[in-house]
Amino acid sequence: MMEYRIEQQMELKEKLRILADAAKYDVACTSSGVDRQNRGRGIGNCIAPGICHSFSADGRCISLLKILFTNECIFDCRYCINRRSNDVPRASFTPQEVCDLTMGFYRRNYIEGLFLSSGIIVSPDVTMELLYQTLYKLRRAYHFQGYIHVKAIPGADEELIARTGYLADRMSVNLELPTAEGLKALAPQKQRPNMLAPIQQVQKMRTQNKEELTLYRHTQKFVPAGQSTQMIIGATGENDWQIMKVAEHMYKKYEMKRVFYSAFLRVNEDSLLPVLPGGPPLLREHRLYQADWLLRFYGFETEELLSEDRPDFNLLLDPKCDWALRHLEQFPVEVTKADYHTLLRVPGIGYRSAGRIVKARRLGALDYENLKKMGVVLKRALYFITCKGKQMYPVKMTEDYILRNLLDGKEKLPGTQAPLYRQLSLFDDPRFSV
Repeated sequence: MMEYRIEQQMELKEKLRILADAAKYDVACTSSGVDRQNRGRGIGNCIAPGICHSFSADGRCISLLKILFTNECIFDCRYCINRRSNDVPRASFTPQEVCDLTMGFYRRNYIEGLFLSSGIIVSPDVTMELLYQTLYKLRRAYHFQGYIHVKAIPGADEELIARTGYLADRMSVNLELPTAEGLKALAPQKQRPNMLAPIQQVQKMRTQNKEELTLYRHTQKFVPAGQSTQMIIGATGENDWQIMKVAEHMYKKYEMKRVFYSAFLRVNEDSLLPVLPGGPPLLREHRLYQADWLLRFYGFETEELLSEDRPDFNLLLDPKCDWALRHLEQFPVEVTKADYHTLLRVPGIGYRSAGRIVKARRLGALDYENLKKMGVVLKRALYFITCKGKQMYPVKMTEDYILRNLLDGKEKLPGTQAPLYRQLSLFDDPRFSV
């Protein structure tokens, strides 16, 4: 077992402040860009680091203690606040300190799990060993059975990663940048094959573990919640088509549970980093998450949404609406007859509401009021569906007409004078486009 002595002169509270703040740039399970804070006159704070949220298998939102084990790092990635050359306060936990914090917060009902990332201290092997020691102590000494998400360190010994994987619920390795070219430009000390290696290992071991579980009842589970990754968006010149192709590859080849997209935030002054006049590309990040959802739950392929000739998403429309407008020959869809997969392609119909429609129509006739109660967003869907052969309102099946109505700031229903609906979402308002 490797030994590395961590300085313990700093108070635990100060370590927590530094390492919780340093962890906020790993989006993990939330989108970036929220800047609402408590100024002493309310409850809660979106700025204050330390807690992130994830979702359990049964749909519950759970709170996680989100920290770095250390913000010391041997690498000098240009986009990272914790890069070696930055003059920032440095701190490192000990495995015991992480255990004390986790158990203390858990017993007070502040958290239900732990998200543990880390900079690279001394070497990948030393860092991975320290993470393993932490998880081992939590699981074996403290019998902690809460959710644990931990990083697999690229370049670390495979045996260390394997041991840690049997203690964690989820593991992740951040790709950091979508392409090898971008990584070479901004993080030349890192190589794409080294970053893919632990992803491949985790996927291979998960497959083997599933086979073992079918044969042996009491086999220990390996990373039962799967693995995830993260890409920074806007730091390099990749278009949306390239980014979504990488994400699609991750889902298909490595059975990735989630790909997270983090809008580039210029935290360092560096000539190789882009200067974005409009700030972080949050609207672009939002569209990528919407498209990602279409890949995972709606049966879309990247090639249907984008192409080399049309490589970027329309910022004014969500990707599903944009696709539908380009394929009006497939609409309107008759909701009383269309199959489940066809319903999924209709803007305003989600995978839950599509399932409800399929089940409900077996029991009786449907009308637009029924569809509304099932969760169908009629202000979008009305342009693309019929119910019992009739449209909700007379509409022209032309791209210009539908687009004009969808983008109308007051969002009037066809044939009405009074505005009955608000804008689709804040991000869909042209005033907020970048």
